[in-house]
Amino acid sequence: MDSVTTRTISSTAEAQQDMLPLMEDFYTIQGEGFFQGHAAYFIRLGGCDVGCVWCDVKESWDAAAHPQVSVEAMVEKAKASGSTIAVITGGEPAMYNLQQLTLALQHAGLRTHIETSGAYALTGTWDWVCFSPKKFKAPVSSVYAQADELKVVIYNKSDFSWAEEFAGKVRPDCKLFLQPEWSKEKEMLPLIIDYIKAHPQWQVSLQVHKYMNIP
Repeated sequence: MDSVTTRTISSTAEAQQDMLPLMEDFYTIQGEGFFQGHAAYFIRLGGCDVGCVWCDVKESWDAAAHPQVSVEAMVEKAKASGSTIAVITGGEPAMYNLQQLTLALQHAGLRTHIETSGAYALTGTWDWVCFSPKKFKAPVSSVYAQADELKVVIYNKSDFSWAEEFAGKVRPDCKLFLQPEWSKEKEMLPLIIDYIKAHPQWQVSLQVHKYMNIP
């Protein structure tokens, strides 16, 4: 692990889960946010009730459509990949108690990252929390202080002021990113560039994995 503080977030409301609905897992390059360009092993869990209209993985929404896979099997594949980073994504991965998965990944020598809308309270032991709030389901307030990175998807002009609302709630050292929604990238990216020039506390996040035509 590096100098980033690992935080353990536990919940007594749910038992730790050793089986989780797995949509897919793969080794690739992180295409977004602060760790853009880093090799990372992605574990995409099924299940989401946030309902983003522009979601590009709607097939992840129905947890029952994906097999239940053991934490042990997932961690074994992640370790075998050679990656030093495991990104838990979805769907909405925070729907599940992730303490067992994250501890097992860390014991295997991987950093634990999560990409979450913040719609559910976090559980698990995390090296990096990417908080990407969505208008379709309000985030829980506890995630604000836990976020290392705020990544707001810009779909229309009103999203800039919405992004600022969250920037005022996260920690002062939280990294701030604005990312164009892929289908409106040509329209929104020039606006994002102008906005960041006027508000340099923000940075641009692009889905560079799509430019590279990789998962």
